[in-house]
Amino acid sequence: MKAIVYVTIKQSVLDPQGVAVQGALHSVGFQEVESLRIGKYIEIELNTDDRAEAEKRVAAMCEKLLANTVVEEYRFELEG
Repeated sequence: MKAIVYVTIKQSVLDPQGVAVQGALHSVGFQEVESLRIGKYIEIELNTDDRAEAEKRVAAMCEKLLANTVVEEYRFELEG
């Protein structure tokens, strides 16, 4: 089973990397970019067929290591 995890900075938190990339896009002619936020995309191969257990384990991974839940939020999908 594969877990796909998306980690993004919370809307209430300033994203300086996103602001920098937005400015860079503007400087090369992409003026239509109104806002931009940077996040992380993580793929995890899991050695289980138990969907409920996989959901619990991936959530624990996110809470303990993959996301800083003070300033980031996460969501994930399971495939397979």
